[in-house]
Amino acid sequence: MQIDLSAATITALSGHDVGNKNNGEQLYITSEPLALTDESLIESLHHYFLKPFNQPIFYQFTSSTNHPELNPVCQFSSSVFEDERSFHMQSIHIAKHLFECTQHPNIKAGDLFVAYIQHCLVDGQTCNAIGLFKAEHKDPFIVSERNGKKYKMTLERGFNINNLDKGALIFNVHAESGYRVCSIDKSTRGADAQFWKDDFLGIVSCADNYHFTHNFLSVTKAFVTTELPESFEVSRADQIDLLNKSVAYFKENERFNEQEFAQHLFADQEVIDSFTKFKNTMATEAELDIKGSFDISTQAVAKQARVFKSVLKLDKNFHIYIHGNRELIERGEDHDGRKYYKIYYTEEH
Repeated sequence: MQIDLSAATITALSGHDVGNKNNGEQLYITSEPLALTDESLIESLHHYFLKPFNQPIFYQFTSSTNHPELNPVCQFSSSVFEDERSFHMQSIHIAKHLFECTQHPNIKAGDLFVAYIQHCLVDGQTCNAIGLFKAEHKDPFIVSERNGKKYKMTLERGFNINNLDKGALIFNVHAESGYRVCSIDKSTRGADAQFWKDDFLGIVSCADNYHFTHNFLSVTKAFVTTELPESFEVSRADQIDLLNKSVAYFKENERFNEQEFAQHLFADQEVIDSFTKFKNTMATEAELDIKGSFDISTQAVAKQARVFKSVLKLDKNFHIYIHGNRELIERGEDHDGRKYYKIYYTEEH
């Protein structure tokens, strides 16, 4: 799915101050939406709220019983889509839900902004959206003001419009299956990393080409780096070569075919059978949606390629970056037991 937010317009905006309940902080609810009259402010809000979603990954609402209509944020969003006049009241419900979800002591307090956004384009279909944005960090900035021949400078704190902490866009499409939701979260570790997507929003990956691509690359990496060296004699250089080949396959083809991929990557039937068994086990245990054929997502390939390590580390002395022909690097051991790699090349740069 693709989105185009170039014509999107924020028509309503409410803000609430959400503290950490576990840390004894409070929830402060506002009585009415913000007045959107300053064109410069509106332009900055569009940049702050919408620009981070230039490469969207789609999710959908779910619940503990797999019924999205029981998800609180899904319910509040449905009410707004059905009656825009309920927008501010539903924003209060969303803020209260966020407050109740903010239980871990490491989760930061912040300002929650709820926006109603019109004229969004999702796969060529015009729709409205609800935006949820949490600002947790205020940066210091200096304000200068000239009055005649005098200058006045004050230090204030505010939000950096190039640094959205957490955000979500809920598009009014595919309502029957939990809408389509995009999520942004700068948190990368610990309870905070799971809180926004899992505890508050309650969203899961959509069954789309992005996640099919992402999942198969993840399974391939796990097999090559963990299972393969345990079951077969394979060097670290061979593992890197296989990872490079797997990414190359996804970059060079528009459509994925599992049999073709496995044969291209491993060739040996025994290894292919081991990979298939590993893939099926991992898909079941990790609840991954795995397909044998799908259109390859270039966005998912680009993201996954960044975590496919092509570095061969030899003790603490050398790092060898392997990007090309595996036949140009040779592994061996001399008569006194010292291990070595022999590298062939044409030009030195």
